[in-house]
Amino acid sequence: MTAPAPWPESLAGTPAVAVIERAIERSRLGNSLLLYGENLGTLANVAHGIADRLLNDHRHPTQYFPPKQHPDFFALRPAGKSRQITADATRDLILRIQVTPQLSHRKVAVIYEADRMNSAAANIFLKTLEEPPASTTILLLTTRPYSLLATIRSRCLHFRFTDAGHEALAESDAATQEQWKAALAAYTGWLGQLSGGTVEKRAVAGQVMTVYGLVTRFNAVLAAATAQVWQQQKTKLPPEIDDEEQAAIETGISNGIRLKLFAEIERATSEFALARLAAGDDSLRSALAAAIERLEHNVLLLRLNLNEAAALEDFLLFSLRVWSKR
Repeated sequence: MTAPAPWPESLAGTPAVAVIERAIERSRLGNSLLLYGENLGTLANVAHGIADRLLNDHRHPTQYFPPKQHPDFFALRPAGKSRQITADATRDLILRIQVTPQLSHRKVAVIYEADRMNSAAANIFLKTLEEPPASTTILLLTTRPYSLLATIRSRCLHFRFTDAGHEALAESDAATQEQWKAALAAYTGWLGQLSGGTVEKRAVAGQVMTVYGLVTRFNAVLAAATAQVWQQQKTKLPPEIDDEEQAAIETGISNGIRLKLFAEIERATSEFALARLAAGDDSLRSALAAAIERLEHNVLLLRLNLNEAAALEDFLLFSLRVWSKR
């Protein structure tokens, strides 16, 4: 008996993994799964874990193949300078998964960065989802699920995976962590100035300038933390990881740190307002609700490819309006 490929450490035992494991054990896993989250590297590891359990018999192993080397494993990735999944590449995958399995009783097809399908490819692929080939499991990986056609999403079982990408800042150096804390402190200090009331035009101009100063500070911390964590993570990657997978993992790390920043801004905003509310300043209740709603809206837009600097600027300018007392 051999051990299946391990799940990412941060996901082992989570409800999503437990549901998938039970479905595989009972041979009831759906034909089409949409795996989404902030880290493409994590999504790929989950997909490979699923493929390993579907393609290899670990109870009675006669021969074992790592998932990506298994003859019944098929992959489709973005290619070219535009990093698109084309119609021709999609047709080629569809032809390959129509054949009978060579060694296993199933086939597994993984579409990495499925949101990179161009319009023609997506419509071609939709027909395959409507009538999937026999004994085939299709796994779509994406950090931007809402960039997929709604008709594609509706034909898949959805599993969301978050992982230690949100905690990646802990791996950056002490100086960067201090810059992170200082930027958040400057942000909450700015909120205090706004909610304290502003009457002079010069003060208003200064608070507007603070918006762009905060955007610059947060972006600098993001860039530094991402570079440091990626340099550390590169040394931990297995040697068989190719350039495209490395690029996907680096993107996932960047997205994880970016979302960590927005989560920390949300936490700082809530702590600031709740302390004032506890002290009896009930006037901030509506501002808190509006700010959190705007922040969550911008996080959604980030997943749809909005630039983080634009998201920060929009949120802070919105905050300038809702927190200021007139």
